[in-house]
This record gives sequence, C-alpha cells and structure tokens, in this order.
Amino acid sequence: MSNEAVQIEQRRANLDAITQLDIRPYPTEYQASHTVSALVDLGSARTAAELESERVEASVAGRVIGIRSFGKTSFLVVSDGRRQVQAYLRQDALSPRDVELSRLLDVGDQIGVAGHLFRTKTNELSIWASHLEFLAKCLVPLPEKWHGLQDIETRYRQRYVDLIVNPEVRQVFEVRTRTIAAVRDFLTAHGFLEVETPMMQPIAGGALARPFATYHNALDMKLYLRIAPELYLKRLVVGGMERVFEINRNFRNEGISTQHNPEFTMLEFYWAYVDYQRLMMFTEELLTTVAKQVLGTVELPFGAHTIDLKAPFRRLSLRHAAAEEASRRLGAVVTVDDLRDELRARDVATRLKVDTPPGSGAGKLATLIFEHLWEDQLIQPTFIFDFPTDVSPLSKQRIDDPDTVERFELYIGGFEVANAFSELNDPDEQRRRFEAQLADRARGDHEAHVMDEDYVRALEYGLPPAAGEGLGIDRLVMLLTNSPSIRDVILFPLMRPRAGDKASTAQSSPDSAL
Repeated sequence: MSNEAVQIEQRRANLDAITQLDIRPYPTEYQASHTVSALVDLGSARTAAELESERVEASVAGRVIGIRSFGKTSFLVVSDGRRQVQAYLRQDALSPRDVELSRLLDVGDQIGVAGHLFRTKTNELSIWASHLEFLAKCLVPLPEKWHGLQDIETRYRQRYVDLIVNPEVRQVFEVRTRTIAAVRDFLTAHGFLEVETPMMQPIAGGALARPFATYHNALDMKLYLRIAPELYLKRLVVGGMERVFEINRNFRNEGISTQHNPEFTMLEFYWAYVDYQRLMMFTEELLTTVAKQVLGTVELPFGAHTIDLKAPFRRLSLRHAAAEEASRRLGAVVTVDDLRDELRARDVATRLKVDTPPGSGAGKLATLIFEHLWEDQLIQPTFIFDFPTDVSPLSKQRIDDPDTVERFELYIGGFEVANAFSELNDPDEQRRRFEAQLADRARGDHEAHVMDEDYVRALEYGLPPAAGEGLGIDRLVMLLTNSPSIRDVILFPLMRPRAGDKASTAQSSPDSAL
C-alpha cells in the first residue's frame, strides 16, 4: 500500500472516530463572527496588553494548514485562503469532547474555532480556543510542494488544490476580478451600455476562426458556439444603441498554447461616429486607467521586461514594418509593393520559412510575414495599423488605398491584446467581402468568414460611421499579474486527458451533441 493510501485510510478512520463523538461530520453551517482575514486585521492593530484588557471574543472558520502538538497543548494554523491565524488549544480550556476532536484533526480539515484573542510570548496573534467545531474532513493528504512540469499540469487540472497550497494563486484571480470591474466601470463612465448577445448562433461570425458546433433538438437546427459577438453588437448600433459593450465568453476550435485557450473572455465594444484613430487614444486611456485602478501603477513587470503603459503607444504600419524587417533578415530589398503581389509575397514568405496555408492571398501572406518577423519583438505597447483588406472582411477600407483597411492590433508583451477597426457599413461592399471570403474557403481556408445574409440586411437599414474593438481579458490579466501562460489566469483551463483518465465521451449523434 502506498504512503498516500495509508494516509487516506487513517483520515477515514479519524472521520469515523469523530462521528463516534456524536459530532455531525458534515454540518450545514457555522456562525463565525469574523473571517480569518478580518480577525487578523482587527488584532494586528492591538498590543498584547490591549488584547488582554479588552478580551476580544471571536469565532472563525477555515482550513487547518498546520498542526503542532506539545503534550497537553497544541497549535492549529487556520486559513481562509488569504490570511491565517493561529489557534492555541489547551486541554484545561476545552471540553473533553473538543480535546478528543483536536486529536482527530488532520491538515486540510475544515473547522470552526471560538475563543478570545491574545498574543503568545513570541508576540504572534492567536485565538485562545474555548470551543472547536468540526466542519469537513480532508480525506486526501495535501501536497507539500509543487515542482516540475507534471506538478504544474496538476495545478491546472486540480485548481482547488492549487488554491489551497499556493495562496499567491488566489491573488492572480483577485486581480482578474478587479480588472473586469475596472474595465466595466471605465466603459460605463464613458456612456457605454452593457448588453448580452447570443452564445449559440446559427452562423459563426465576427472573426476568422473555426467554431464549435452543436445541435438544438427541438428546433432541429445546427448551432455554433460564438467565436465573437461582433455582428450582434453592430446590429444594436444599427438599432440606435450608439455605445455598447459586452464582456463575453468566446469559443474557438483552435490549438492550445501559452496564449490560446479554446474558451476565453473578451471585451468587445462599439462606438458610433468615431473611427479607429479615436479608438487608439481611447484604448491608451482604458489600459492606463485600469492598470492604475487595479495595481496603482502603469509600469508592469513581465518576465525579464518592465512594460510601460504610459501613453502614447508606438505605432507601426503593418506592410511597411514587414517589408523593413524582411529586408534586414534577408539582406535584400523587400518593398511594400512586393507584399501587395501574391507571387512576390509568397516568394518572400518561402525565403523567410513562413508557413502559408492553402488559399493565402497577398494580404494574408503579408500578415503572416509580419507576425513571423515582429510578434516576439513587440514587448512595449505597439499599435500595428493599416491591415490588408483581404484579412479584414468587416473593416472599412481607406479612401486612398482600397487594398488597406482602417484597422489596428495592439501588441504588448510579445502577443496581440486587442483588435479594432473602423466598421464597414456599406452593405454592398460587405456582401462582396463575404463572397470573397467564401472563395477563400473554397480554396482551403477553413477560418474564412461565411456569408451572413441577416447582417447584410441590417447594414441596409443604415449602420452609422462607427468603430469597434475586441480586447482579450485573459491576456490583459496575464500582463497585470506577470503570468507567462493563459492557463495561469483561467481558473479551469481546458486540458488534454491523461492516459488512463476516465473521461466521458460524446457520441456523434445529434442527441449527444449538446
């Protein structure tokens, strides 16, 4: 029998013994006067003499994370996941039932402790326990340390254990919560209305990505988990909602990496009567405000770098930057015109060893070349603007250059954080763009956009000049918490099943598709 199995057996024996004391093993509630964190704050401001004279009575509930026994006395360290306090147990201050209970406790158990505050001879704030209450047994021993890749994966798979043994993990998700609240407050203060749009859609639109498919039995129709709420939000702008936003869950049937999880959180907002240049300034203001509100600073440690969110951010034109860096890498002149020609752009991509999927036109090739050459260099905030039209089916073209759209992507820390553009509001041009995307799909580009007749119909009712933006909440939190992987900022990231794991398997029939 393994050591863990022996410990589990002993913990179950302790649980049985606790029930023999006529103690309910899993009670429904415990009335605590304070959280552990609040009690520590209360006691930290008082000296030993003040605590002795005031005799502050308190009760707290939490998890036992440490046990030390010294004959007729013992110490329990109790945590609420954020702070911890020591409970001092003396046999002559407890009932016989509580004394016996204390001997049956294991690290990880949930308990309630009542007593008065005092400071030990070493000045440690403690509760002089007068009563114990058992709340739940931890049947599986907690790990003492986490080391190595395998253990990192276990942290993601068993986040509940990660949160117990690594208190700093909770801080990451507290920052995440404050970040979302700060984003919401900023947009609301600027007159934006928060809305909700469908997560199951008959057409997966608003982005270039593969969707997850599902099926609605009663309506006998195929549906897709949304890859973006964009087209629905712009329908609302058509309807007269001039400033709207949604903090939404998106689902994309794509690979997993340190920057990608198939299920992720995005902010998308749309603003009538402004263009993408105005959104650049607005995005600078949004990010600096959020960073100051959440962290109190615009200077962020990220890996080996310090990122400065102070405006203005650097700006680079996509084709110009790609041509400049390609020329440097290849030791030969590459021009913007080369990147506008499909054959010459493909030749440049080949010489740079850039993977090019089937159906890639000149614009897609120029974009892939840029990403290959520049992404990992864009540590400080940088707007990449003026994208090729054929990779931006929903963006408005520049008046002076129909092959280029008014679009930008914001890079920070070496990855894309936001994508925005002036909205295409010409219904005839939008239909032409959708048809061009269908042709790309026919040539093998499975991420090309599909036709959305209802969206074209909405544009025929008149979408005012507008600009919209999508900002990755997960990636923003990565930056604010100095987290190297998106899995560090998602409580339950999607993981590949381990060999031997018992996993439910869905059949391929419509009835099981949901």
